[in-house]
Amino acid sequence: MPGYGVDAGEPAVSLPVPGEAAGPLVSRPSWDEYFMTIAEQVAERSTCLRRRTGAVLVKDKRILATGYNGVPAGLPHCDQAGCLRERRAVPSGSNHELCRGIHAEQNAVIQAARHGIAIDGAVVYCTHSPCVLCAKILLNAGVVDFAYCREYPDPLSAELLAEAGITPRVVPVPTVPAAPTAPPVPVAPAAPVPLASAPTAPVASAAPVAPPVPPAPAASAPTVPPMPGGSAK
Repeated sequence: MPGYGVDAGEPAVSLPVPGEAAGPLVSRPSWDEYFMTIAEQVAERSTCLRRRTGAVLVKDKRILATGYNGVPAGLPHCDQAGCLRERRAVPSGSNHELCRGIHAEQNAVIQAARHGIAIDGAVVYCTHSPCVLCAKILLNAGVVDFAYCREYPDPLSAELLAEAGITPRVVPVPTVPAAPTAPPVPVAPAAPVPLASAPTAPVASAAPVAPPVPPAPAASAPTVPPMPGGSAK
């Protein structure tokens, strides 16, 4: 029964922001989108190396239990011990028993059982469509509506659910719109600042060149006058 216990087809609702003037509206997710987003957040706790999965059991718009895929409590996680299915090259959708982990839907049912929470008539929101083992467990636990956002390759599971009269619903994960940002404040152009030029140092003039000193005239030898009265001997 699609939509059992939840307003499956409820559209997103826009409401005014409290305390603000009418004008901008805030968009709320539908209940399907709300719970599927929570399943996505639950999957963040998984340590599976192949596929991180989260599941949320809901009834009357109330969360009953959650679960994510991982090893039994107290054992080393797969990101520590390694993936058994990878080592044995087990393809997805087959040989589910060859795995150290427990699926998200199974862990959600286990958590409800441990805490005494009845899940008969609940809706399961899961990040992936159930495998055949989880489909059988959920059917016997009384889950009446299946919602997922990604396909898991297990055709036998789809056949089993169809035989039980259940058609799983695809609920895409909504994208959260970014908060509106205020328009940028215009910045006045800065006034040009004149560059202060450094004072130019005076260029030192070359020292005057002294005129060349004329050479002194060569001194001539004095002429000896002849002696009077005769010639020299």
